Amino acid sequence: MKNVEISKVPIELYKILKFEGLVGSGGEAKLVISNGQVLVNGSIETQKRKKIISGDIIEFNNETLKIIFNN
Repeated sequence: MKNVEISKVPIELYKILKFEGLVGSGGEAKLVISNGQVLVNGSIETQKRKKIISGDIIEFNNETLKIIFNN
């Protein structure tokens, strides 16, 4: 599991996938989310702009990210 520090909450799900390099672009991030390939806190998430907050766990493509708020 990789810890991802963010300085602003909430942040949209597709942006995390893009900024962490799990996908090549924002468009690709939105596509994999809408296709049901991303889990948030153990459940399939299809909302591209799902608000992610500190403590959330994101799983995609054998990668697990834990979101940590760093103010």
